[in-house]
Amino acid sequence: MTSTTTRRTFLRVSAATLAGGVLRNILTMPAQAAADASAERKNVLFITVDDLNHSIGCYGNNIVHTPNIDRLAAMGMRFDRSYCQFPVCNPSRSSFLTGLRPDTTGVLDNRTLLRSLRPNLVTMPQLFRQSGYFTARLGKIFHGRFDDPRAWDTTFDARATDIGRKGEGRNLTGDAVKWCHWLAAEGTDEDQPDGQFARETIRLLEQKRDKPFFISLGFHKPHDPFIAPKKYFDLYPLDKLQLVNEPADASPLHPQAIGSGWKDSFDKFTDRERREFMRSYYAGASFIDAQLGKVLDALRQLELLDNTIIVFFSDHGYQLGDHGWWNKNTLYEQSTRSPMLVRVPGLTKKATTCDRFVEFVDIYPTLADLCNLTIPHRVEGRSFKPLLSDPSLQWKQAAFTQVNRGIAGRAVRTDRWRYIEWDDSKQGVELYDHNNDPGEFHNLGDDPAHASTRRRLKALIQKSRGL
Repeated sequence: MTSTTTRRTFLRVSAATLAGGVLRNILTMPAQAAADASAERKNVLFITVDDLNHSIGCYGNNIVHTPNIDRLAAMGMRFDRSYCQFPVCNPSRSSFLTGLRPDTTGVLDNRTLLRSLRPNLVTMPQLFRQSGYFTARLGKIFHGRFDDPRAWDTTFDARATDIGRKGEGRNLTGDAVKWCHWLAAEGTDEDQPDGQFARETIRLLEQKRDKPFFISLGFHKPHDPFIAPKKYFDLYPLDKLQLVNEPADASPLHPQAIGSGWKDSFDKFTDRERREFMRSYYAGASFIDAQLGKVLDALRQLELLDNTIIVFFSDHGYQLGDHGWWNKNTLYEQSTRSPMLVRVPGLTKKATTCDRFVEFVDIYPTLADLCNLTIPHRVEGRSFKPLLSDPSLQWKQAAFTQVNRGIAGRAVRTDRWRYIEWDDSKQGVELYDHNNDPGEFHNLGDDPAHASTRRRLKALIQKSRGL
């Protein structure tokens, strides 16, 4: 064979090989692209806590034992100004799970089912499920029985075991307020629902580690009744607990500030009963902290930390005696502000803090943004993804929260001020200067010197409502 013939044969073979390769690549591109996209998708571990305020170590409390929450804060970003939109379970959860404010969802109490008012909304976990993620609910994500079956591939609920219902405890109000009960329970962590939720979460992480997942872990505690294994109560000797010390010249409470008759019972508390309440609440916080630790350990052992987004927050805050109140559902700072920790592999840096205002209505658009998902309805939150890499960015100037007393109570929190108005100010206003009064004990709502400030803050509320 001559050299020319050899060259022609080589060229024919090379062309055929190249053509076949190109054709093969074209035919396999969609499947390969889908596989690559699936491989690049980050998992989401979405952790909600019920009624947790800032009484935890990473937010500066040196009494409460929360080493695992603190560990998570050291792994990612701590938000110092994160606020709920309604300091009651069902309205708050209906808001952050849809990306809509309570006035838009229409859910303003614990009795209204979101789906009865907004049947066609795509909730956050439902969007992830529709997008090919395995979705699971363990514990409380939506409010109690008001779950969203369209959102989940699987769900898990639990009850305390027989031994987990036994132990030392009492009702702090002589049964006048049925929920105001604590129990230092016998048994182990897994004799309580939250311990079982952690165990089942770990089992699902092991099972679903190779498929993109959206696993929602909803801890019940420290919500009442205040039940936790005895060892967590033992962390808090009563004589070590410091009660709130309100100033003698504190302003009287606005008539709408506290929306329940429970305060009559709270006002009868002795100092011992106040400390027992505080100990019980702290025990619940330490209990769920221990469960979080088990889940974080599992993520590390399963080598899932590099591709799993972690969001940890509470549905709202909680008052432990300030303004004489031992619950939530007020427009004060302790009730409306709640802890939030976020870790995004490759984006958040270790042990960073963000003091920009974020609202829980922002969580849905943020997770959709991080996972490249398109929300099919208009949302009223804003993705804070840019803050995760640069927490110094200029951002929201305010956060908004509301309550329902038969009339609307609305609050706006800015860098310096908290302004509250009742029934569009027809039933009064409150104004607190956080530069000089971080406990919100001195109401400047009727002070003529601050009239322009009140007008400006009222305008912010109206703008947030589209008025």
